[in-house]
Amino acid sequence: MGLAQRPGTRYEDVVRKLTDREFADLLAFRTGLRRFEHWSEGQARVVGLTHAQHQLLLAIKGHPDERGPTVGDVADYLLLRHHSTVELVNRAASGGLVSRHRDSHDGRVVRLKLTEEGGKRLGQLATLHLDELRRMAPLLDHLVDGIEPVSTR
Repeated sequence: MGLAQRPGTRYEDVVRKLTDREFADLLAFRTGLRRFEHWSEGQARVVGLTHAQHQLLLAIKGHPDERGPTVGDVADYLLLRHHSTVELVNRAASGGLVSRHRDSHDGRVVRLKLTEEGGKRLGQLATLHLDELRRMAPLLDHLVDGIEPVSTR
């Protein structure tokens, strides 16, 4: 829920006039995000993945439960509907990138794991992505340092 949507809060109470510098910072941030995403999509293609497959592999590997995530967990990470995530998992499984297995505590639950090939491709991308994020860190630090908190009164 956005600030202006909170019950009893008026839009005018939470929005202040932004400076030209703040608009420039927002533009720099959005442009940086778009460039990172565009770069990331290209890197995924280099290792034979779609951008969505890369995100799927990362969601599986980065999930904190060692048993692996469920399709619902992955859908939440990727902001996708369940049926769209199932299709993505089906294609990745057909390509030998992920596997499904039954949860050891609840046989009704299906969990996802990376295959050796999926782990290999994700590993190639992860190193490059962390290096790129480190390269972008000064820009992000500069933008965050200049942000004033919004008061909700």
